[in-house]
Amino acid sequence: MGFHIDSDRSPRNPQQKIIKRVIGLEGDFIRTLGYKNRYVRIPDGHFWIEGDHHGHSLDSNSFGPVSVGLLHGRASHIIWPPNRWRRIEPSLPPNRGPLDTEEEDG
Repeated sequence: MGFHIDSDRSPRNPQQKIIKRVIGLEGDFIRTLGYKNRYVRIPDGHFWIEGDHHGHSLDSNSFGPVSVGLLHGRASHIIWPPNRWRRIEPSLPPNRGPLDTEEEDG
């Protein structure tokens, strides 16, 4: 399963677009980083997004799972500032992403 950075409409303000990393998809179990529940099963039709700067990012840890209906597109390149031009490779930060079955049972 590949994860990527998506451009979404903010759940708090659908007129505002945000770019966040997809951490999990529907059916996945996620260990949250400050959400009201420590563990969340992502409901059908939703996904979990996080910014790269935990604690300084308005993301699923603030508002929970996001409806796929708010998904607008996929970011593929950084173009500004010019010295950062590059293709965005799919990746997850360390210790982020869906929990393994063994972790869920343990």
